[in-house]
Amino acid sequence: MRSRTLLQTAIVSLAALLTACGDAGRPTEPISASLALAGRAERLVIMRDACDPESFGAVGVTCIREGGIALDRFLELLREHQTIDAWGFSPGRLEASVGQTLLARNQGGEVHTFTEVAAFGGGVNGLLNQLSGNPTPAPECQSLPPGAFIAPGASQQAEVGAPGAKHFQCCIHPWMRLEVRAVGNGGRHG
Repeated sequence: MRSRTLLQTAIVSLAALLTACGDAGRPTEPISASLALAGRAERLVIMRDACDPESFGAVGVTCIREGGIALDRFLELLREHQTIDAWGFSPGRLEASVGQTLLARNQGGEVHTFTEVAAFGGGVNGLLNQLSGNPTPAPECQSLPPGAFIAPGASQQAEVGAPGAKHFQCCIHPWMRLEVRAVGNGGRHG
């Protein structure tokens, strides 16, 4: 029985260590921010993309990462599928308690937003809206404050308000979406 408890403790410790350390290509952070376990005040949401710095940079889009999908292929994929899996929020759905904080971290190479919207819609770029099948911009995306833009490596927080369905999207890449099911704060984390 004691060896089973020791094994369980070792596995939990190893999992926490691996999560906290991440991989060499990602910045590390304290365990409290990296783990989205029950009892934690924060839920981590990763913003990701796969932009190619050379081709995106040629049209004035800043991309700070190595390799990636060339702009012409990006547009081709978006035209065909109205979404590109390499550009997204992870997870795409989650449950959170009222009062809990969502920590959106940009681990991509481009600027993104993490904007709460009443309903999903288009963003600030007409071409990306059309190609992604979101011709009508979400009203919240039409008047973004300067602080809404999250640079690569930066984070933004959003507190979960009242119970119910919440929607977050990138107002640049409108297919990047998160659905949150906010539950009452009877078992509030924090």
